[in-house]
Amino acid sequence: MKRFTQGSVHQVIKCKAAIIWETGKPFSIEEVEVPAPRAHEIRVKIVATGICRSDEHVIHGLLSGSEFPIILGHEAAGIVESVGEGVTGVKPGDKVIPLFMPQCGKCVYCRNPNTNMCVNCSIGKSEEPKDRIVTFMCKGKQIHRMSNISTFSEYTILHESAFAKIDAKAPLDRVCLIGCAFSTGYGSAVNTAKVQPGSTCAVFGLGGVGLSVIIGCKVAGAAQIIAVDLNKTKFAKAKELGATDCISPHDYDKPIHEVLTEMTNGGVDYSFECIGRTDSMVGALQSSNFGFGTTVIVGVAPSTDKMAIDPMLMLTGRTLKGAFFGGWKSKDWIPKLVSDSIAKKFSLDELVTHTLPFEKINEGFELLRAGKSIRTILTF
Repeated sequence: MKRFTQGSVHQVIKCKAAIIWETGKPFSIEEVEVPAPRAHEIRVKIVATGICRSDEHVIHGLLSGSEFPIILGHEAAGIVESVGEGVTGVKPGDKVIPLFMPQCGKCVYCRNPNTNMCVNCSIGKSEEPKDRIVTFMCKGKQIHRMSNISTFSEYTILHESAFAKIDAKAPLDRVCLIGCAFSTGYGSAVNTAKVQPGSTCAVFGLGGVGLSVIIGCKVAGAAQIIAVDLNKTKFAKAKELGATDCISPHDYDKPIHEVLTEMTNGGVDYSFECIGRTDSMVGALQSSNFGFGTTVIVGVAPSTDKMAIDPMLMLTGRTLKGAFFGGWKSKDWIPKLVSDSIAKKFSLDELVTHTLPFEKINEGFELLRAGKSIRTILTF
């Protein structure tokens, strides 16, 4: 593959990327053309990228707004190769984390302290403004991008609102998790739910996000953290990270919310759905205390799914909420979370079960589908 050299800032780079050509098909490693960065853009060499369940949803056409062929990937870390006109605060050689949740700092959302949304966020949009579309090419065809970052590519283009510069000492094959899984789960506990010391929590789903919720609950001082999953092989890791109890719905002849209600004398203070299933979202809500419980939807469900609930569940005092990316304003908080990781405030090592070369991306997704991995990191 062609590598960049001094003076490549205004040149197209040819590199390898994993493309999904059609819905439901495996990844195909191809040579793609990555354009030079325009004004207010940077070009980044991706060093490590994680495999997320949201990527799997796109493969099977379960998230609206995705077009094929497409380069997926949204949880990564890399090194700046070149910068476009007008970009400040970052230079070639700096380490960065791409942001699927951007932060322009200027829009009505960025100026509001109660949300981490941004007008530049691609979530919920069917298409991007023509002047913002980044065109990757392969075999003469335009390749679409996921969340405007597409990290399953050796190089990618990022708008200045969609990256965070991080500490030069950061290990990229670990802090890449701060680009999605860890920040989403950890923030859901400490930001969105605002878990209080001495409280009770239930976490539905023990993937990378759910385990990160457990870390957040423990850091926040929760007294009881109940981990819920069908896959009992994940229980040891959950307890290692702070879960006090682990239960499987398969072990009971009653709905799991009834089990949790009995375990906690009326329901948990906080419940978190980290699977992306509407039935477990309702179960999480039902498991929270009817007078003051808070339920946070963390998992991303297929866009075709709908959730129906009895209004009485809410009328009596429960709170149901959700947040992308754990509520963090990304450019402000990602560098701080990376610094906390370096300072050992929390460990990311326990979330990584597999590390594979990028060319084995299909093997990584098979591990995800089989429930054999927590997080698989792909390295270039």
